[in-house]
Amino acid sequence: MAKKPAPKSGKAKAAPRLQTQTDLSGNAIPEIAEALNGLVADSYALYTKTKNFHWHVSGPHFRDYHLLFDEQATEIFNTIDELAERVRKLGAKTIHSIGEIAKLQSIKDNDKDFVSPGDMLLELMDDNKKVIKRMRAAHEIADEHDDVATASILENFIDAAEKRNWFLFEASRTGTDSGH
Repeated sequence: MAKKPAPKSGKAKAAPRLQTQTDLSGNAIPEIAEALNGLVADSYALYTKTKNFHWHVSGPHFRDYHLLFDEQATEIFNTIDELAERVRKLGAKTIHSIGEIAKLQSIKDNDKDFVSPGDMLLELMDDNKKVIKRMRAAHEIADEHDDVATASILENFIDAAEKRNWFLFEASRTGTDSGH
């Protein structure tokens, strides 16, 4: 004769949680990871666009813009590893592929055969502003969960992105501009 299963109690068992190396709450990890992974995707997209413009810039300010875009691309690229490693330090997963980047990025690609140098500067300024806004949103999430390490990283990256934007703005001005 088969044994009857014990009657179930009214309480549902909580799903077991993966142990992580952080003391942040369980809710913090997926929220922060999602925000940071979006920034990883946008950083890759902005890096690629900045390198694209670096390779394709032309005109009387070629050397200045070519060097500026290369310097900025390197800076952007260096943020990617730090953001992704922060996600992993929290015990979450980060970007796996170009396809995943395409799904998560908010920065639009530019596949045009020709973009004027002025338009390059303006487009990169706009994209940097989008990244800054997304960084500020991620910072708010980190603050909500008392994640000072993520907040600190983001504060430094926001400052660097604002500096990039300042340089792009100043490079976009003409001698007759009183400001944009």
